[in-house]
Formats: sequence, C-alpha cells, structure tokens
Amino acid sequence: MKQYLSRLALLASVGTLLCCFLPAVFVVLGLGAAFASLISAVPALAVLSEHKAWVFGISASLIAAAFVLGRSAQTRACSGKLAAVCETTKRSGDKILSAAVVLFLVGACFAFVLPGLLK
Repeated sequence: MKQYLSRLALLASVGTLLCCFLPAVFVVLGLGAAFASLISAVPALAVLSEHKAWVFGISASLIAAAFVLGRSAQTRACSGKLAAVCETTKRSGDKILSAAVVLFLVGACFAFVLPGLLK
C-alpha cells in the first residue's frame, strides 16, 4: 500500500512542477513562445495553474499520507522467504517519497515564494 501511495504522491508532485515550475523555467530561458504553444497543445496545464492551491493541497496530503504509512511500515520487520524483496520495496518507497518531497518543495518555491520576492 505504501509503495502505491508513494507513487501517487510522486505523480501529484510532478503536477506541482507542471503548474508552476515549468512556466517559470520557460520564461526565464526566453522561451515564452514555446510555452504558449505548449499551453495551446496541452490546455490542462493552464487549468493546473489556475487551481494551484488545490494541486498543492492534494499533493501535500498524499505526501503526508505516504510518510505516515512509510513510518509505520519501517517499524515492522521483514521475515520469511520474501524478506529481501520486502527490504528492497521499503528502500524504493523511501526513495520515491523523497523525490516527491523534493519536487513538491521546488514547485512550492516557484509558485508561492518567488512571486512574493519579485514584487
């Protein structure tokens, strides 16, 4: 269960990058026209940007739930024939969750912190 929740949290964190980080990178690199054509090809990106509070709220909830499940899974010992697989799954789940947190923080920085600093 934790593995699936970690993957879902990672997917939601990628949504935060698409809504807020990607537009900023395109503009900083002088690729505003390329971003405009991307928005016309994938209009869902504009919808994500309009509802960034919801995107970040859902992403934070999934990350928190994955963290809680991950901490409870870490206390349980792996035993039996599949102990090696169990340990590998725990480690990969931790890596996925860490990646989700990093992506979330980068997206939050571009969505909420930098606009306040640039005013």
